[in-house]
Amino acid sequence: MVAVAAVPFAGRFPLAPTRCSLQGVERSPPTSAAAVAVGDVDVAARFPSIPLAKRVVLVRHGQSTWNQEGRIQGSSDHSVLTSKGESQAETSRQMLLSDSFDVCFTSPLIRSKRTAEIIWGSRGAEMIPEPDLREIDLYSFQGLLKHEGKAKYGDAYRQWQVDAANFSIDGRYPVRELWARARSCWNNILAHNGKSVLVVAHNAVNQALVATALGLSTKYFRTLLQSNCGVSVLDFTPNPRGGSPHICLNRLNQTPNSPIAQGSSGGRKTSKRIILVCHGATQGNSEVTFANFGYEPMNMLGVIQSQKTAEVLLDAKVNSIICSPWIASVDTANAISEVQEAADCLGADCMPRYVEMKKMLELEVEGIIQQGLRNQASRWSPTGWLNGLDDKVLTEVWNQSGKAWDSLLHELSDESEPERIVVVVGHPSVHIALMGHCLNLKKEMMGSFHLDNGSISVIDFPDGPEGRGVIRCVNYTAHLGRWSIPVTRSTTDDEEF
Repeated sequence: MVAVAAVPFAGRFPLAPTRCSLQGVERSPPTSAAAVAVGDVDVAARFPSIPLAKRVVLVRHGQSTWNQEGRIQGSSDHSVLTSKGESQAETSRQMLLSDSFDVCFTSPLIRSKRTAEIIWGSRGAEMIPEPDLREIDLYSFQGLLKHEGKAKYGDAYRQWQVDAANFSIDGRYPVRELWARARSCWNNILAHNGKSVLVVAHNAVNQALVATALGLSTKYFRTLLQSNCGVSVLDFTPNPRGGSPHICLNRLNQTPNSPIAQGSSGGRKTSKRIILVCHGATQGNSEVTFANFGYEPMNMLGVIQSQKTAEVLLDAKVNSIICSPWIASVDTANAISEVQEAADCLGADCMPRYVEMKKMLELEVEGIIQQGLRNQASRWSPTGWLNGLDDKVLTEVWNQSGKAWDSLLHELSDESEPERIVVVVGHPSVHIALMGHCLNLKKEMMGSFHLDNGSISVIDFPDGPEGRGVIRCVNYTAHLGRWSIPVTRSTTDDEEF
C-alpha cells in the first residue's frame, strides 16, 4: 500500500515559468519500412528527416449536422456545420488569431473545409486539400443513426464500440486503414517546407495522426480525445544524427470551452476523473540553485496561475486534492481547496463543498531530479533542462510515479460516491510519468510529452478505475487568459518568452 499522509495545509505563500519536456530521452529508431505492432506500441515506418524544427497544429472541425443528430458520419460528405459549429470555428479563429502559420492542410470534406476557411480567415498563405485527411471510412455504417447501426449490425456494431482496432465491416478494417492513411499524411505534411503548419480535419483521423506520430498502435483509438474544434500540437525536432525527427506532444485537445465541465468522453458517460494540475511558477527559476530547487515558493505569475486554475475548477465538484509535499504544489492545492469550499459564496454551488486534502510522498520527484541535475552541473537553465538526464534518474522517477498511480486509482475507486473527481497537484515531470502509466507506456516514452506550469490535464475513466483511462486533454492553458501559452510559440523560444 502506498503511503498517503494527511495534510495540515498552511496559508498560501505569495505565488520564471518552469516547463517540463523530456525531449532528451530517445526512443529506439524504427527497424522496418512496414509498421509492426509490438504490444500497444507501433514500431512504425520512419518519418522523413527534416532540416528545421516544425510545429504542427491539429484542429477538428466544428459541430456538424450529423454530429447533432447522432448519425454515423465516417467519410461521407453530406453534413455541414451547424450554427454552433460555425461559432466554435470562430472561437478557434480568435484563439489562433495571433498565431502565425505557413500553410494549412485540410480535409476535402465540407464540414472540415468550412472550419478551415473560418480559422484561416484573411491569411494569404495557401490551403492544401489532402484527400488522406478525410474522416475514417466506415462503409455500410455511414449515414445510420447510432441506434440503427446497433439494430442492423448487432455484433459488428458492438465490436466497433468495444474493440475498434479489430472491427471489420464489408470485408475491411477501418481503423487499421486509417492508421496507414495517417502515416501517409505525415509524409506529405513533413515534406512541406513550412515551420508552422495548421491541419484541419476530423475526430478519428486526428486521433490517428497524434497516435502514429507518437508510435502508438490502433489499440489507442478513442484514448486520445478530439472534441469539436479541439486543438492539438505536435513538435518535430530534427535528429542531429539524421533520420526520423524527435516528436513531442505539446498539448492535446485544447477546446474553445472548458474541459472541466462534466460530459462524455468519446460519446461515453464518465463518472470518475483525475485532473492533473501542474503547480504555479516559482521564484527566479532561471537563477535557482540546487540548494533550493523545488523548495522555493511561487512567484506572482505562479500566484495568478494557481488562482486561475482554482477558478476554472469551480466547474467540477472536487472530492479530493492530493499533492506533492513540496511548497509550490502545497500552495497551489491550497488555492484550489479554498475556492472549492467557497463555491456557494461564489455562486457555483448551492452549498459549501467539503474537499479532502492529502499529501502523497510518491508525488515528490523534485529531489530525484535535483540530484540528477547536481551530477551534471551547478546550475540549470529553463530551456531543455531535463535533456540528458541519465537513465537511472528517469527510472527512479518512473518507478516512484508508478506507485503513485496505483494509489490514485485506489483513491478513485471509492464506491461510497458514484461520481468522484480527484485533483492531483505536482511537478510537470511527475504528471508526464502518470500519463505514461495511464497509457501503459514505457519510461522511454516520457520524452513524447510536454507540460507547462499552471497547466491542466484531464483523464476520464468511462469504464471505472479498473478500465483504460481516456486522455481528455493534455497541457490545457487557455484558462490562464493573457498568461496562456501561445499555440505556435515553439518551446525552444522559452528564454525570449
